[in-house]
Amino acid sequence: MSRFAPYLSIVCALLLAVLISTFSSGTTPLSGPSTATTAISSSLSVLPGVTLPIVKPPPSRPEAPATGQQAVPELPASRQTSVVHPTTTSPLIPASLPATSPREDSATALRLALVNIICYAPANSVLHSISGSGVIVDKKGIILTNAHVAQYFLLANQGVSCSIRTGGPAVDKYKASLMYISPEWLRANASVLTETSPSGTGEYDFAFLAVTSGTTPSELPRSFPYVPLVAEPSPIGTPVIIASYAAQSLGFNQIQSDLFPTVVLDSVRDVFTFASSTVDAFALSGSAAAQEGSSGGGVVDSQGNLIGILTTSTVSGNLSTRTLHAITATYLRTEYANETGQALDLLFAQPPTTAALSFASQIPALESILTAHLP
Repeated sequence: MSRFAPYLSIVCALLLAVLISTFSSGTTPLSGPSTATTAISSSLSVLPGVTLPIVKPPPSRPEAPATGQQAVPELPASRQTSVVHPTTTSPLIPASLPATSPREDSATALRLALVNIICYAPANSVLHSISGSGVIVDKKGIILTNAHVAQYFLLANQGVSCSIRTGGPAVDKYKASLMYISPEWLRANASVLTETSPSGTGEYDFAFLAVTSGTTPSELPRSFPYVPLVAEPSPIGTPVIIASYAAQSLGFNQIQSDLFPTVVLDSVRDVFTFASSTVDAFALSGSAAAQEGSSGGGVVDSQGNLIGILTTSTVSGNLSTRTLHAITATYLRTEYANETGQALDLLFAQPPTTAALSFASQIPALESILTAHLP
């Protein structure tokens, strides 16, 4: 027995180390929004040197928050290592989930409302071609996405062209125009266009697009599949469905011809604020959605209501260990009202093409914010 004593001592020491590690890495539930200030990279992927590279939505890198405001946690930007990409339209929905369950119905609704936004920069341009995600949030064809994706719609004079794609594999379906993009985000992040690893918090990172025509002569549908925005924030523990066009492990040709939606089940892990007590952002677990290309993807609850859109994530390491963050639908409503002086519902009440035409007068000034920072 004595000859095993040294081994037993080693085993005991290892067990003690595991216990210490387990307790030290535990988290304490928060009763209110967290106000941590780390940095997270964008979930957009860039492929320099290719005429039509992979899209990587640049995460926002905002200036210092206004007095009394604090930023959502950010994590250092990083490059991809190991990833898994989807091969079906809903690769991560458990087969055991009843087809008639509300959660499965919500997943189907979100998948139908999901779009891929792909923008092409000219060859030899300082700009990058990108591929991101968006969600239709109104039956008239209004798309919600990130400002760091939608900013490319401001660059038509720079030779950039964008298309809205749907389905699995994603195919060109619609053309769209800007209905609104946050000027606050543009002013705080004008330099990210030419960065290969931008980072930010997600603050102000939203925009709305209006579907204006199809890519074929066929008429637009009378009613688009959509998921409505919620009016109240969702608490920690809320079961959710996430959908995006994750593309980190795909080459350019695959993005063009073999890009499928990624759909995963999760729950709200933590909540954060940009101010003092409002729930403006939330954290999700590491998953296949924590990839480049997921920016602008949707997060819905079990009732099929959109509670937020994906903004930032870490994009390196094992998928399960990554972080993924979204800004809340309630934050979008509040910030839009702060920036425009009117309720978001009033924007949605207009015909999308009318709203886009009205916003067009602001595009030259917003474009100049971006082009002033180009080499």
